[in-house]
Amino acid sequence: MAKNLTSGNVFSILIKFSLPYLLSCFLQTFYGLADLFITGQFYGATAISAVSIGSQLMHMFTVILAGLAMGATVSIGRCVGERNQSALSRVVGNSIIIFALIAAASTVLLIFLASPLLRLIFTPEEAFGETLVYVLICFAGIPFITAYNVLSSIFRGLGDTKSPMIFVLVAGVFNIILDYLFIGLARWGTAGAASATVVSQAASVIFALISLRRIKNHGNADKNSSLRLAKEHFRLDSAVCARILKIGVPIALQDGLIQVSFMVITAIANSRGLAVAAAVGIVEKIICFLFLVPSAMLSSVSAIAAQNAGAALHERGKQTLGYAIAICVIFGAAVFAVCQFASERILRLFSSSEAEVIRLGAGYLRAYTLDCVFAGVHFCFSGYFCAYGKSLYSFAHNIISIAVFRIPGAVIASAKFPDTLYPLGLAAPIGSFFSVLICLAFFHHLSKQIGSLFQPQG
Repeated sequence: MAKNLTSGNVFSILIKFSLPYLLSCFLQTFYGLADLFITGQFYGATAISAVSIGSQLMHMFTVILAGLAMGATVSIGRCVGERNQSALSRVVGNSIIIFALIAAASTVLLIFLASPLLRLIFTPEEAFGETLVYVLICFAGIPFITAYNVLSSIFRGLGDTKSPMIFVLVAGVFNIILDYLFIGLARWGTAGAASATVVSQAASVIFALISLRRIKNHGNADKNSSLRLAKEHFRLDSAVCARILKIGVPIALQDGLIQVSFMVITAIANSRGLAVAAAVGIVEKIICFLFLVPSAMLSSVSAIAAQNAGAALHERGKQTLGYAIAICVIFGAAVFAVCQFASERILRLFSSSEAEVIRLGAGYLRAYTLDCVFAGVHFCFSGYFCAYGKSLYSFAHNIISIAVFRIPGAVIASAKFPDTLYPLGLAAPIGSFFSVLICLAFFHHLSKQIGSLFQPQG
């Protein structure tokens, strides 16, 4: 059933909404790290590179998918805020259809392109075969990844972040157990890591479908904001699909291009040898973990502000944005400070016997964690812009950051400083800093016209 996010203490609602989402992201990233960690306990740099490169490709797809699903979350949130049950059911039904089509097309396309993609990012020849096996198995599991993301987006749009947390908890438990069975006991190597991931995702989808069926059957005492699905709600509605995609596509493109910038860095690292490739792969995994708080704030701001925008309570949306930015800045500063002293110890958790990997990765991590401060701020702004259907704002500032700062900065740093990865790590925070400046300008512009942006949907 839908949960009302339009009344009560704003800070309390933000915390209650974001904590389960944060925990679910933590669990999802944790079992991703578990693949790398457990692989590293039984195999060397070749297998570590294969899993880190392959999982980065999968992360890229998942991030794009989650960005597209933001269109469903915001559209559902608006319907809940407007107390429009008919529109809510149509949005949910059409979201499921859209993502079913995406899953089918993506599975076929990515399996076909697996080898060229690995060549494109200069996967080290020593790790190419194992990386290819890893991504082919994971690509075959794309329908499960897609199903999890769309179902989670539906629950979050309804104001429920606890159910997705349970889904990913199920997946995490399955994944860790299967990692030890497939990688350690059965000695399947990278194929075992990929197989464990796919099976665990399938388990989480089953639990999500059961939960959605329970909500559909029991509904809500408030008939204006309950979820009731019938066959007619699963017919493509061009207006509803356009509304979902108008929000989701710019976010998906933005997130995809951000991941492309990461892949450019990965390609640069891969071209410099196995030790650099392994170091960058490990740090990218750690950064994904550290960015959980900014990601949780982005999704929380978008869902909470969308409901309040639908109810024309715009000041509550701004308050949500302000609290989320404060949380991200405090968290990012703390992470940056800790990593200045503990980066080597963190790297040793993943590669205890590879001294060069530790040395290179530690420098990269020290610089890169500055991005936790600046990225957290523009993540929050992006969530706020999405809530008002202005995802093009988010797309614009990220494209400028990537094209002008991140990619050129990474190329220059790699060419000028071949013996260290510290300058390479500064490319992302420099880009994020300028994203924040652009976001402030967009926010000022949006605030002037915000009163006329949302009209109730029919």
